[in-house]
Amino acid sequence: MAAPLLTLQNIALTFGGTPLFDGASLVVSEGDRIAIVGRNGTGKSTLMKIAAGLIEPDSGSRFAQPGAIMRYLPQEPDFGDHATVLSYVESGLGPTDDHYQARLLLGELDLTGEEAPATLSGGEARRAALVRILAANPDVLLLDEPTNHLDIQVIEWLEKRLAAMKSALVIISHDRRFLTNLSRSTVWVDRGTTRTLDFGFGKFEDWRDEFLAQEELDRHKLARKIEREADWLRYGVTARRKRNVRRLGALHSLRDELRTARRAPGAARLEAAEGAQSGKLVIEAEGISKSYGGGKPVVEKFSTRVMRGARIGLAGPNGAGKTTLLKMLIGALEPDEGAVRLGTNLEIAALEQNRDSLKPDMTVADALTGGHGDLVVVNGAARHVASYMQDFLFLPEQVRSPLKVLSGGERARLMLARAFAKPSNLLVLDEPTNDLDLETLDVLEELLNDYGGTIILVSHDRDFLDRVATSMICPDGNGQWIEYAGGYSDTLAQRGGRGFGSEPAKTKSTQEPKLKAAASGGDQPKPKRKLSFNEKHALETLPAKVTALEKQIGTLQAKLTDPNLYAKDRKAFDQATAALAKAQAELTEAENRWLELEILREELGL
Repeated sequence: MAAPLLTLQNIALTFGGTPLFDGASLVVSEGDRIAIVGRNGTGKSTLMKIAAGLIEPDSGSRFAQPGAIMRYLPQEPDFGDHATVLSYVESGLGPTDDHYQARLLLGELDLTGEEAPATLSGGEARRAALVRILAANPDVLLLDEPTNHLDIQVIEWLEKRLAAMKSALVIISHDRRFLTNLSRSTVWVDRGTTRTLDFGFGKFEDWRDEFLAQEELDRHKLARKIEREADWLRYGVTARRKRNVRRLGALHSLRDELRTARRAPGAARLEAAEGAQSGKLVIEAEGISKSYGGGKPVVEKFSTRVMRGARIGLAGPNGAGKTTLLKMLIGALEPDEGAVRLGTNLEIAALEQNRDSLKPDMTVADALTGGHGDLVVVNGAARHVASYMQDFLFLPEQVRSPLKVLSGGERARLMLARAFAKPSNLLVLDEPTNDLDLETLDVLEELLNDYGGTIILVSHDRDFLDRVATSMICPDGNGQWIEYAGGYSDTLAQRGGRGFGSEPAKTKSTQEPKLKAAASGGDQPKPKRKLSFNEKHALETLPAKVTALEKQIGTLQAKLTDPNLYAKDRKAFDQATAALAKAQAELTEAENRWLELEILREELGL
C-alpha cells in the first residue's frame, strides 16, 4: 500500500475557550476521493485549512509527503494585488507546470484571462480560482465548497474534470449529487472528532441516521443504569459501605459520562407562515419578451400557466436570464412584449439571492422584526424573536449580534427566517440552498413539500431540484425557454442529454415536449409512418421490465443499507454494488425508451 500523501492525527484546537477539535484525524492517500461532511460550525473548513497548512493546531500532528504537490481552494478566493485573472492563475503554477494548460482551462470556462479581478462576478471568481488549482495538476486537491456560485453546466464540467484526474480529492460541499458522483469514502466531522467511513457519500446519510439512533439508545440505557445504581445507593449502601466503595465510584463515573457527553445538535425547525388560499390560476404569461440595451433577447415570446400548488424550478447557465424571467413572472419587472396576469388573492414571500437587504451593522433581531420591538408574528401568533430564532438554530445570545459577525450559513438561515415569517401562498426562492448544511437542506425540502401554496425557485442544486420541483423551466438558446415535466433528471432525459442553454440539435428529439410545438402555432404535418413490430412490442413489454428493475433495485438497496456488510463480506458488497449500478443504468435506458415510444405513439395519433 502506498504511503499516505497527507496525514492529520489527533488534532486538537480551541477557539474562544470552546474546543472545536479533540482528536480529529484525516488520512489522504494516492487516488483517494474523500467527502468531508458535517453540520455548519463543526469545523469542516478549519480542518481543511489545517490540512493545507494554513492553521496550526493546538496539538496533534500534520505530515505531508515531501515533494507532494498540494493545492487548496478556499470558499472565498483572494486575488491580492493581481491586475488580471491570468496573472492570478499563473501565480499558482510551479516551475514545471504548463502555462498553456492554464490558458486552455480559462477558455473552457469562458474567461480570457484579461479580466480585472475587481470586476468579476461570484461565478467568474470561482471559475478563476478553479483554473488556478487545476492547471497545476497536483497530487492532492483540497476543495472547500467548489460548486458555490457555479451554474449546472460548470458543475457538471468540473465533475468530469475531477473524475478524470489522478489527484487525490478532499471535498467539502453541500451539493449531494456532486459528492455522490465523486466520493469513495466519507469523513464525518461531528462534535470535535472525525469518523471515517469506507464508502462514498451516497451511503453516508443512512449510516449516520442509524449511528445517531444507536447512540440515543445507548444514552437511554446509560440513564437507566444510573437510575438503578442510584436506587442501590439510597437503599443498599449503608449496610455494605466498605464492600461497595468501588461500586459507588463507578456510579459517579457514569454520571460524569452522561453529563459530559456531547450530544448531536438538533435540527432546524422550519415553518412557513401560510396565507389564505390563492386562486386556482396563479400566473399566466403570454408571449413575454425581454432584452437589455437593444441586445439579444434574454427571454423571447415565452408563455406559461402556473396553477395553484405547482413547484416550478428554474435552472440554466449564469447570465441566461433566470432572475429576469422570475421577476417578470411575479410582476416585479415589466416585459418588453407580451403580458403577465397574476391570479387573485396572491401573497408573495421572496427569498433574495444576494442578501443586499442585510446591512452589516443591523442586529439579528432587527432583521427579523424590522426594528420594531421583540416580537415576530408567525401564522397569526406572536412569538419572541429569540424563540423564533432558535427554530433556525440561532442561540439566544445572538439576538443582539450584528449581522457582520454571522457566517454564510447563519446568514442563509436568517434569510429563510425572514421569508417564512411573512404570510404567503406563493414562495419565490432564488438560490435557497446557498451555504446551508445538508441537515438543514433536508428540513427545507420537507417544508417545501408540505407547503400548501405555490413555489417558484431558482437553483443550481440538481438533487434539490429533483426532490422539490414538479416541473422545470430551462433556456434553450437565443432567448427561448421551455417547460418540462418533472425535476432536473427528468428534464435532462427529455432534452436527450443536452445541457441547458446549448443550441438545439439539428434533428429534433422525439422527447422534446409538445408544449414547444404548440407554442409555435400552425398545423403540424400528419406523420405518415406507423409503429414497427419491434416498437409495438417494446411499448407492451417495457412497463413490466421497468417494474421488475425497480423491484430488483429496491432489494439491492435494502441489502446495501446494512452498515456491516462491507466488513462482513466484501465480495458480496462489491457484487451488490455492481448489480445495483447495472440495474439503475438499465432502468434509465428502459424508462427513456418507453417515454420516447409513448410520445411517438401519441404524435402518430395511435
